[in-house]
This record gives sequence, structure tokens and C-alpha cells, in this order.
Amino acid sequence: MSVKFSDVAFGKNDIRGKVGEDLCPELFELIGKAFSTYVFNKENTINDLWVSVAQDARLHSPELTDALIKGLRSCGVNVLDLGLCPTPLGYFSEFAGLNLTGALIVTASHNPAEYNGIKITYKQVGLNEAEIIKLKEITFAGNFVKSATEGEYKKYDIVSDYINTVGKVFFGKGKGVKVVVDSGNATGGVVAPDLYRKMGCEVIDIFTEPDGNFPNHHPDPSKEKNLKSLKEKILETGADFGIAFDGDSDRIGVVDNNGYAMPGDQLMLIYALNILENTKINSASKPVFVSEVKCSQVLYDTIDQNGGRSVMWKTGHAYIKSKMKEENAILAGEMSGHIFFKDRYYGYDDAVYAGCRIIEIVAAKKAKNLEFKLSDIIAALPKKFTSPELRIPCPNELKYRVVEELKADLSKKPDVFVNKIENIITIDGIRLVFNDGFALIRASNTEPTFTIRFEAGSQENLDNYKEKFLALLDEKMKNIAS
Repeated sequence: MSVKFSDVAFGKNDIRGKVGEDLCPELFELIGKAFSTYVFNKENTINDLWVSVAQDARLHSPELTDALIKGLRSCGVNVLDLGLCPTPLGYFSEFAGLNLTGALIVTASHNPAEYNGIKITYKQVGLNEAEIIKLKEITFAGNFVKSATEGEYKKYDIVSDYINTVGKVFFGKGKGVKVVVDSGNATGGVVAPDLYRKMGCEVIDIFTEPDGNFPNHHPDPSKEKNLKSLKEKILETGADFGIAFDGDSDRIGVVDNNGYAMPGDQLMLIYALNILENTKINSASKPVFVSEVKCSQVLYDTIDQNGGRSVMWKTGHAYIKSKMKEENAILAGEMSGHIFFKDRYYGYDDAVYAGCRIIEIVAAKKAKNLEFKLSDIIAALPKKFTSPELRIPCPNELKYRVVEELKADLSKKPDVFVNKIENIITIDGIRLVFNDGFALIRASNTEPTFTIRFEAGSQENLDNYKEKFLALLDEKMKNIAS
């Protein structure tokens, strides 16, 4: 790899970019030194400090991980190398009694194979946007903490620790459930099938072996095309449902017995209703559930109607985790399949653990009624007409300006759609609220794209919101580009 990099990979939630363009081993070594310095500035010492380092299955992850570890150790930080494993197991290492100060996971999650990056926690909390900016400043300033001795290095089997810890809660609670597990040749295969079998499930696992070429499909369960094999296997085997993971297994996709892929907000609602059903509700202190601006209004309304308190917030795992802590929430979730359990867990996004929870729910229902199907829960939920998530390319340097100008224009023209715009929510991008749904546009935190979604009370209204909004967006982008 050539020595070529810039600061563009330092994003709002993590570090992420194209290897060879934005990222290279030399930059990862500098980031290792910068994180060591960041920790030293917090702790006023570097002595006896340990951090864990994990990596995903991408072909360039080993070289980048080695460089990151080299940077950490050169500054005197001790490294516990977890090897190839899901990102949530990197997070888990800070809760596993190993006396760690932080965790660094080399991954680009669901991004294409040419991408990579780093997710970072310090004292069990992911770095927020301001802290990532600070880390960037330290990285490029080059004034790193000095150490007379190199940090220690140990390899550690975190997978066994994780299965034993989670298993204490779930072993035996999956009896009677047949589940198909698609790991997408990414990281989920090193832990999930084994854990689910120990829960008592009959597990049919596909694409389990990690392979950074991702030869069968890209590991991103939020896209229907990547679920084709999973759907076929569910129908072929008569499984109760299927579970799919993204590249680093912090996002889950669930497909029901009929081959229907559940959107993330619908899955979160099933978890939320299960928690509310098993929680004593105190009207003075209702259980809090946090979700993001892309999610259905049905999610928020149904939680509120069943004794919980819903909170809408920004998209992005660091934002959601921060809001969870602020609100003392017991569950949070995103459309993309990030699900954060504080109820009976640690509060971070873990798709493997989320899989345990949906298995537990289905097994309990089947124990009472052998004819129960996951599709029965879905059929009972309130219905809206929704669009798939649209992704429209836009250069990073233009996307925020486009959103701001659209907001200004639509504030002056609330009657351009079939229904009047009743409110404009600006928590993250703009969410135009109608009496039967919404139109949303937000700039992606990780890619040069817009994320767009629509919801309505009828297909006719949905088409109206979509056609008029996309026309306005296209006109605005052309005007700004010219």
C-alpha cells in the first residue's frame, strides 16, 4: 500500500474510509499513537494500561491491525489481541473483568470490501464526534506520548468468555426453535451458530466461514438482495425464522417464516413490546426507548400507548448510545438493525445478543402454542405504507448545504404535498411531518449519500410524498452544483 491518507476518514461515529485512498497502515500506526496520547491526557499515566484490539474479516484488516497495535505498543500501552471476532465482542471485552481502559476494533462494518476503519471505546463508552475530532488533531499534530518501554502483547480468546457469559442467561431458552443463520462470510460465524445451538435451537448455518472476499453476498442485511439465500433456506427447511449479520455483527436482520424481511424499527418494536409486557410500569418513571429519525411513527406511538416513553434522536451508533445514557433508556434501535439492549445487558449494539432475544421470544410463544409463527406478531402490528430506504449520491462537500436549503424552502411552502407539512423535525437532517406520515432526508454519517424515507396512510399519499420530494431534491442539487 502506498503512503497516502488524509483526515477525511475521521467521521462522526468512527474512523472509516477507502484503503489506499483515505487509509493505510502508516495512518493506523499514527492513530494507535494518538489514542495512547488521548488516554494519557485523560489518565495522566500510561503505566499498566491495557486495551483490547479486534478485527473483522476484510482482507486488509490483519495488516492494518498490526500497524495499529504497533502504534499503541510504541507508546507503552499494553494490548490484548482478540483476533478476528464481532465488534460487539470487542465492546464486551471491557465488561468481562479484564481491567481494560478501552477497545479498538478494525472494521468498516457494512461498507464495501475496499473500505476499512476503526471503532473505538474508552472506559466502556464509544468516542463521540468531539472526541473523534480531538483524536484527529492529535494524530496529525504528531506530538505523541513517549514511553521508555514497549507495551506488552497478549492474545486472548474472547469468544469463549462471551459464549459462557451470555449462555448463563440463555442456555436452554431456544428449545423448539429452528433458525437459519447467515453470517455472510463475515464475523458472526465465529460465535453465533455455536451459541444458538447451546440455547437449544436447531441451527442451519450458511456462509459461516469468514472470507474477506465475501463470495456469496455482501454482509449487509439492510439490503433485500443480500437476504435472497437466507429467505430460500428458511422456506426450504421450514425454519421458524432467519437471522443475518452485517460485516462486524453489530447489525441484525431478521426474516420471518414467510420470507418477509423485517425493517429495523419493526424488529425494535417487537423487542420493546416484549420488555413492556414483562416490566412493571410506573407512571412516574416510564421505561424509555430511544430510536432514530428514520423510524416509523408507529414505533413511537405504539411504545407510548403501551406504557413506555419513546425518544427520537440522531442516526449513528455513537449518538444513540450517548442518548441512551442521557435518558437512562433500556432499549434503543435503528432502521439499519443496530439494536442496543440495556435491559438485561450492557447497552451497546450487539446483533448476536439481539439474536438470542428474538429466539427467546419465539421459543416462549411456541411453548404456549405449538402453531405460533413469528409472522403472527408482525400481522398484529399497526400498518402503514412505507418506502424502502433510498440512497441518493451527493458529494460530501455539498450534502449538508442541500439539506439546509431544502429546509429553508419547505418552511416557506408547507402546502406543496397532498397533505400540509405540520412540522419539520431537524434533529438529524429534516423530517417533514404530515398528518398520516413523514418524508425524511438526512446526510449519511459514513458515505457521500443522502438517506431518504417516506411513510403514509395510503399508497397514493406515499407516492405523492416521494415523487414531489425527489423532484424538489433533484432541482436543488442541480442548482447548487451549477
